[in-house]
Formats: sequence, structure tokens, C-alpha cells
Amino acid sequence: MSEHTIPLITVRGSYAEVGAAIGDACASTIERECDPTTWQIPSGRSVDEQLALADRYAEVTRPIMPWVFDELDACAEAVDVDPRVLWACCIEEIWYEPRVAGQVGAAIDGRCSDMVAVAPATADGHTLTAHNNDMSRRYQHDLVAIERTCGEDPTILSIGNGIWLSVGWNDAGLNLTGNELSPNDERVGIPREIQVRAMLRERTLQGMTDVALHPARASSYNNVLVDASGTVANVEGSATAAEVTGADDTGHLVHTNHYVCGAMLGYEGDPEYAGLSATRYRRAAELLAGAPAGSITMDTLHGFLQDHENAPDALCRHEAEGRETVTAFWSVADVTDGTIRFGRGNPCDSVQQEFRFSA
Repeated sequence: MSEHTIPLITVRGSYAEVGAAIGDACASTIERECDPTTWQIPSGRSVDEQLALADRYAEVTRPIMPWVFDELDACAEAVDVDPRVLWACCIEEIWYEPRVAGQVGAAIDGRCSDMVAVAPATADGHTLTAHNNDMSRRYQHDLVAIERTCGEDPTILSIGNGIWLSVGWNDAGLNLTGNELSPNDERVGIPREIQVRAMLRERTLQGMTDVALHPARASSYNNVLVDASGTVANVEGSATAAEVTGADDTGHLVHTNHYVCGAMLGYEGDPEYAGLSATRYRRAAELLAGAPAGSITMDTLHGFLQDHENAPDALCRHEAEGRETVTAFWSVADVTDGTIRFGRGNPCDSVQQEFRFSA
């Protein structure tokens, strides 16, 4: 596989068998991330204290989602790393300073942008989604697409680095993309990354939404959930609250990395960064609004993802002084017919790959 494309691996079997196969395929990434001597732990905690904190999240998650630990334990065994360490690496919530209501957080540079178009916006009435994922170039280097089938679960395609899943789709006609938020009410619970894994096991949009709203969640992404029929559930959540919205009357939905819903504005833990996110939000909404009704195609959305207006805070994000993140990968999906196009790096300069679920 070319260094310019994202490798696709196919894994099947029990959760343990799938975990072991992912461990074999992503061993170098997992070994590096699971080396505690390289960890940058917030709040002055020691490695032992970090693992003890991770254990508290496991105590909540294990009774609810035991299958996660079947997979992760087998993955850790395949790579010969401590399963507690691998579990800790899956908990984003413990790797930055806690956000507190009323306090301004440190702005995080870049993250993700999402656009959705459904009838009457699309040319053929299909349901289309588009996503730019802003991360580091190192994350870009580690990317892998995984097609997995576990037991009675639907077949899932995900893109991530073997430890974290950034986006995913399944053959039940469901699409999951979304955006990192900065909720100020985070708590010990089911990590948001693990919720992503659980949502992709569902066969209905309502099932995905119920997982996103699980009362034991530690925090929340903004989860953009879409089904093949054109129903959209945009779950703008925190640990203790959420607002679920859909596409507007024109068939459009946009989201980036800040709270938009009025009921959720008080949960914004990073108001400084919210202003940067709003630049991308407004531009994405402007692009969709400028497209004539009934004209949007996958190619249209791919073109929108390549937009450089308002750089460095553009939808297609490139290197800039003082900015760590760039667009590490992109995806455009026709959820109606199960076609996903994606590419490593910026959407303006990458090799387009395509995956299609079997009929």
C-alpha cells in the first residue's frame, strides 16, 4: 500500500480474535502509545496514579460493555503491552487538565468539520455526509481503515489509528462522524471513544442515539448520526446534558467543535477556541447554502472540504506557524448506497480511495 493512501485491513471473528488481529496490524502504533516513559500526564500525576484513574473508568464501563475488554485485552496480548495501559490510552478524558465551569480552558488548535446533505438538497435524493478530521501529521501517518465483522454485529468500516476510531459506517446503513467538544461537566464514566465503538454496533439510528445519550457517559463528542433513509440525529452532548437536532428545512446540517444549541451553551469549556471553530462553522454553512436545491453530490461535498477560505482556520487545514493540527484525512459518504470515499491528508491533495459495503 502506498504511503499516500490509508491501508485497509479486514478482520473477522470473535471480539478477542478481532482485537488480536488489530494488534498485529497496528503493533508499532500501539507499542509507541503504550510506552509510559513517553507519556505527558496532566496535573502532575504519576504513571501509577494515571492507571488508577483509568481503572475507575473501567469499573463503570466493564459491566455495561464487557465486549470492549475482550477486544482490548486480546489486542494488548498480541502486542505484548499491559492491557491497563492500552485501556488508559483509549480514555481521552484523562489526558488533559479537567475543564471546570466558569474557567477559560486552553484553546486547542483545529479538530473536525462536518457537513450533511439530505433531500431536498441532494441531486438524487440520497443522503450524503462529509468530514474533515484535523489532527497531527503523526496521526495521519498512523491511519488505518478497518473492515470488521464480529459475531452478530453489523459489518463496520472505521478510520483511525488502531486505538482510536475517528469515524465509522456499518452495513445497516448507519454513518457516524462528529466533532470533539469541550464540555465543562466531565466525570468518571464510559469514555467517549468507547461510546463510538458501541454506537457502530447498532442497527438503527435510535439505537445509536441511545448509546450516545447513555447516562453513564463520562463526556461526549458532538455525534453526527445519519441513516440511509435521510434521518439525521446530531447529538450535541456533554456528560450530563444533550440536545438532539436534525437537518434544517433545506436538507443541510453543519457542525464543528463548539456548542451551537442554546440549551448547551453553558457547557462550553473552551470559549476561546469556540471562536476559531465558529469560523469553520460559518464557512461550511455558507458553502451549503450557496448550492442550488437538488444539486449536491459527493463531488460537491468533496469540493467543499477543499475550501481554503479564512486560512489558517479553513475547512481544509494546512501547516501554519504556531498551529499543530492539519487535516489528517477526509471522508465523503453516500449513506443511501453504502459508498465511502476517503483519503489520507488534505482533501485538496490526496489519493481518493473508495469502499462499498456489499449488497
